[in-house]
Amino acid sequence: MADVFTLLTLPQTSDAFSKLSAQPHGAASANSTRDTSRSASPPRKIARLDHASDTHSASASSSRAAISELADKRGPVVLRVIGYPIKPTPASAIDADYALVRRSVKVLLTPDDMDGRPALPATYDRISRACRAVVADAGRGEGLYDIVKMELERCVGGIEKKLVNAPEKSVQWLKPFTKSCAWFEGQVSLLQSLLAYLDTLYVAEKINLSRIKPLAYTMFTRTVIKSARVTQAIMDGLADWLEDERTKRHENEMRPYLPQLVRHMRAHNLYADLIELTYLNLTQTFYTKESNELVARGDVPADEFLNQMDKRIKEEEERARAVLVESSIDAVKDTTRSALLTGRLQWLATDAIKALFEKEDHHGLKRMYENFAKVGGLKVLHAAFKAYVQFKVKAIVTDTEHDEEMVERLLKFKAFADGLVANAFVDRESAATPSVPAQPVPSSSSASVSAPPTAPAVPNRDFSYGLIDAFQAGFKARRNKPAEMIAKYMDKAMRRGQKGKRDEDFEAELDRVLALYRFTDDMDVFRTFYQRALAKRLLLGRSASDDFEKAILKKLKEKYDPEFGMSDHMFTDLTLSRELMTGFLEGEERRGDTSRLQKMNVMVLQRSAWPFAARKADIDLPRWMQDDLATYLVYYHQKFQGRKLDWDHSLGTATLKARFKAGEKELSVSLYQAVILLLFNDSDSLSYAEIKEQTRLDDAELQRTLQSLACGKKRVVRKNPLGKDVHKTDTFHFNADFTDPRYQVHVNSIQAKETPEETKRTQNSIEQDRKHALDAAIVRVMKGKKELTYEQLKTATIEAVKRHFVPDVAMIKKRIEGLVEQEYLRRDEEDLNKYFYVA
Repeated sequence: MADVFTLLTLPQTSDAFSKLSAQPHGAASANSTRDTSRSASPPRKIARLDHASDTHSASASSSRAAISELADKRGPVVLRVIGYPIKPTPASAIDADYALVRRSVKVLLTPDDMDGRPALPATYDRISRACRAVVADAGRGEGLYDIVKMELERCVGGIEKKLVNAPEKSVQWLKPFTKSCAWFEGQVSLLQSLLAYLDTLYVAEKINLSRIKPLAYTMFTRTVIKSARVTQAIMDGLADWLEDERTKRHENEMRPYLPQLVRHMRAHNLYADLIELTYLNLTQTFYTKESNELVARGDVPADEFLNQMDKRIKEEEERARAVLVESSIDAVKDTTRSALLTGRLQWLATDAIKALFEKEDHHGLKRMYENFAKVGGLKVLHAAFKAYVQFKVKAIVTDTEHDEEMVERLLKFKAFADGLVANAFVDRESAATPSVPAQPVPSSSSASVSAPPTAPAVPNRDFSYGLIDAFQAGFKARRNKPAEMIAKYMDKAMRRGQKGKRDEDFEAELDRVLALYRFTDDMDVFRTFYQRALAKRLLLGRSASDDFEKAILKKLKEKYDPEFGMSDHMFTDLTLSRELMTGFLEGEERRGDTSRLQKMNVMVLQRSAWPFAARKADIDLPRWMQDDLATYLVYYHQKFQGRKLDWDHSLGTATLKARFKAGEKELSVSLYQAVILLLFNDSDSLSYAEIKEQTRLDDAELQRTLQSLACGKKRVVRKNPLGKDVHKTDTFHFNADFTDPRYQVHVNSIQAKETPEETKRTQNSIEQDRKHALDAAIVRVMKGKKELTYEQLKTATIEAVKRHFVPDVAMIKKRIEGLVEQEYLRRDEEDLNKYFYVA
């Protein structure tokens, strides 16, 4: 015969027995083959129950409500159960179960290391059934709950006392503490399982009562962890452990206990307030002290300080990842960084920038930017970056001993700085992606989860603009020279040509050079020197590519200075000259003249299109050369009447055949060099004075030409006495012993170089042009305004000429005074700072 308890554990498919507890003594007769023994055990171990899933609790509650409602309406309700009558549980059995549970709770909450700790009085299954009988059948849950509270208080009090009196000290004390926490949490979990009926039937219905686990944890937190002595011991142990690892920079043997400590503190909701906060405070204190000590020593360079900081941050990250929760790692890194950098930003920004730039340490500067960004120090870093770039550019520009290397050094430095701005001084944009509900991850081992895309890196605008401003300020340290050297560098590049480079690469190289041109205010200087160099390349046939020449001119005209359009006339002149020469040679051939005229080439150039001034005196050519030129002059005047040709032999070239002891050579020389070499056909030795008398060259030009022949790499003439310079007392001899592995020997490179005299003449020409440009601008402004103050006129004049150059204020004032003297302007008699236009 089945007992009532067995029946009540069946799945709830009807409420036939749900009202059984309302009248437990009612009975009726029926036949059954099952045993009705009261002590029969349930068919399986009772699982832990909670309030929502306990069928017995739910049915009991609903049955009482239903019975109460029926009693109110109809009177007493009688339940009849078919079978043997249910006998009431004897009081002695209830008392025995109550005592069993009480003893079990006491044993469970007695530490293992206590002397005389008894064994558990029954099996887990028996204790659980006894708890059910006490709570569900006898209704003695309140008493049992009070016993649990009392035993918990006794237990946590004993733990607190044991920890306070533990012989271990410092970090070693964490061993017994973590073991006590682990033991208590395990015992509470077991107690909660065995007293499941108390937890789910009795406590669940009492709103003001805490369930077993929260009750136990609250008592443990209040009595043990929040005990002043225990809390201090935890903080001391954590501090000693951190101090040891950070000072000795190795893992302390107690590190394995720290994750356990963290786990227990999280279980009691004390991780953030006790562990993390203490950890961060200790980190701040330790690294603030270390930062002060490093700087106080005075022997730690700024860049080394940054390296030490990066190492420390990495160490802290590894340590935090080993012992703390994931959410604390960034906080530890940020605290370490802040403690080390606080009060050091200005020193690091100034000294480390310089050191890292000199070593071209791209990675170090990138790390420096990231660290400064995280502590709000980018303004300090930006100011230091801009100041250093300006200092470096100024140093390069004003280094007069290395003017020839100026552009190469500027290009190298700018390439490195551009790389920093593009790749190191960057910020990550937060990608705004729509929120998508989380999808379950498949359990299959072949499933993969794609990481979110990395936000694109965006260069910091402040650093980009700062780089431009710094270069412009650095260029102003030396007027005119940077523009001149950029033009000369472009000349070398155009003469050198691609040399195997692709068109795209060569064009990119030229663009990098022109990027420096943007930083100079002296655009007229660049234009003048570039046009002179272009003219020489075209006349000497030294340009690598006419297509690139025209492409660069087009770019200069469209993007930089419209006046470069005047250079197009050079190509037109050369084309017309070739056509004229073709017609001249065809005419000579028709007349049967196949003499040296067929080897002559004359270029007719418009003086306004070419950047060369008329020469007051030129070399005396041999008679036969003069005759050939006269023949061409006759032809030219027949085609163009009324035009005058002035001969300029300074850029002329010639090819000579010379016989040396080693054999015959073909010499490619300038026309000046050719005239001097031809003199040695009549004499093996000539003095400086004799050469000057026959050529009528001025001393500067003659000395430069003789130096190229007698003191250069290709010495076809010997000088006596030997030396690098030519003097008026020197004597020159034809060098019959000259040798060269090539048949064609080029000696005319002297023409392509800008001499100091030519540079000086060009600079003087630029200054004169500026004066005229200022005069024209001042008159044009005053003609439109009629009346202006000095400040207004000065500002308007600068604005009018700034596309070509930025004039000095002193020069503007001087030009205004000159125009007043020339009566283009008139100063007001009462207000001397006011000017009027004189019509």
